[in-house]
Amino acid sequence: MTQVLTKDNFNQSIESGVTLVDFWAPWCGPCKMQLPIVDELSTELSGTATIGKINVDEEPELASQFGVMSIPTLIVFKDGQPVDKMVGLQSKDALKNKIQNQI
Repeated sequence: MTQVLTKDNFNQSIESGVTLVDFWAPWCGPCKMQLPIVDELSTELSGTATIGKINVDEEPELASQFGVMSIPTLIVFKDGQPVDKMVGLQSKDALKNKIQNQI
């Protein structure tokens, strides 16, 4: 299941392994299309990668920290460091490939 990330659990969630983080907001149309894709990946890659989402309205500090200007923005982290960043609606295959390239 997709983890809801906040400033309180963010660093612990991304510190080891590969993590995909979806920066989104409930009012964002493309974000609403992205969420089911992210949720599917969370199920498919369970045990292989961590999948999380951050509501930018609730966590503006995290959005600012990673330069999120448009949403959805998806960032792949490896061992706590950002290694890939995608802006806009992404296909499931594109996201899966980006994650698997880091595993």
